[in-house]
Amino acid sequence: MATHDSLIPQPKPLGEAPRDLATIAAQETAHTLPYWNATVAFELGIALRTRLLSFNKPAVVHISTIHTPAHVLFHSATRAGTTPDNDVWVARKRSAVVRWQVSTWQLHNRFAGDEQQFAVKMGLGERAAEYAIHGGGVPVFVQGVEGPVAVVVVSGLKQWDDHQVIIEELEGLVQGLQRKG
Repeated sequence: MATHDSLIPQPKPLGEAPRDLATIAAQETAHTLPYWNATVAFELGIALRTRLLSFNKPAVVHISTIHTPAHVLFHSATRAGTTPDNDVWVARKRSAVVRWQVSTWQLHNRFAGDEQQFAVKMGLGERAAEYAIHGGGVPVFVQGVEGPVAVVVVSGLKQWDDHQVIIEELEGLVQGLQRKG
């Protein structure tokens, strides 16, 4: 029988999340999927959760359609220690991706992490708290479809790692789907 420790994968270090806007935007569109459905969303969710198990920090993985209200396709905690606050962050990151159709990391870097400047520039007023410009919310694009079809959110790591783990697992998913044809 497998022990708890044997179920945790060996750590695979994350690359460094880029900070320049052109590279971040290119990352987002470079990982355009050939198709999208609930099975693909589940595969991505499992890949993210598995990868996140190797980090010694609890996190939440969330995947939902771009529509409002969202259709949740995957939602999971990686280990004990997540709290309802993680889900608040998920909702805020998701809202930013849905509205601006770019990653929250791109928004973070566009405004140098200044949420107050972001709120003023975007005219958010009292609704500013509904959005977060911390890395970890990424749009999902599909070939032949204008605009994103879904949103992937990770909450629990440092914001640049929340972003980068999604990008790296999306890249692996794209490669796997292309091999399948």
